Amino acid sequence: MSDYLIGDIQGCYSALQALLKKLHFSWDKDQLFFLGDVVNRGDKSLATLRFIKNNSDNASMLLGNHDFHLLACAFGHIKPSKKDTFIDIINAHDADQLLEFLAFQPLFIQHQDALMVHAGIPPNWDIDTLTTQAKQVQAHLQSDNLSDFLKKMYHDNPHTWHPDLTELDQCQYTINALMRMRFCKANGELEFAHKLNVDQAPQGFKAWFEHDNRLLKQADIFFGHWSTLSAVNQVHIYPMDHGCIWGGKLSAIRLEDKKIFSIAC
Repeated sequence: MSDYLIGDIQGCYSALQALLKKLHFSWDKDQLFFLGDVVNRGDKSLATLRFIKNNSDNASMLLGNHDFHLLACAFGHIKPSKKDTFIDIINAHDADQLLEFLAFQPLFIQHQDALMVHAGIPPNWDIDTLTTQAKQVQAHLQSDNLSDFLKKMYHDNPHTWHPDLTELDQCQYTINALMRMRFCKANGELEFAHKLNVDQAPQGFKAWFEHDNRLLKQADIFFGHWSTLSAVNQVHIYPMDHGCIWGGKLSAIRLEDKKIFSIAC
């Protein structure tokens, strides 16, 4: 029995099926964990989301920023952009079931000794803060006021975490940190303009996992979102977005031995 953690699929359903074939994945014994951004940009978002929903006994996922964007477009009266490729989900005959399934997915997963998140974890957050803040957002996503909540959760502020923030501001920071963060300051101040490798950090910022004061330095953290990362050789840090949608690779990591399996896209 093996657990496989897979980076950003972004609607590349054919690549996912090819990767599962390479893994010799067993639906009787093995388990899949998807690290967010299962939809958008690729041409088969509908097939990808249906596949994960229909195999939920063996497949778990967490929300990425593109998955959240789909919810915002479907429920929050946010207009899709010309680059969005998930309109087939919104128009599907089973759209209600698919979108409800998506809204009930977590912002992070803790499995055995592994922490899984889409983008990252603020350096000044411990496991209790992570759990509390993620569950607070999840409660809103699963409420009857989902549409109203999503309309308020689509901007960059507040940039910095503080426990005295209002509940809605805490939710906005949590969404931005766990789903969008790349660079930040030691106090958790977020920066969204820069998307290149860690050596291109803006002045005063570091990659979230490079801060010396990080409270979860001893935890194995697996994440996606950052396709431009390269040459990351840091203990307990496992970036898994290998740029499938940009012509790179779709990759899975086997949890037991940290072996990576990839296919070219």
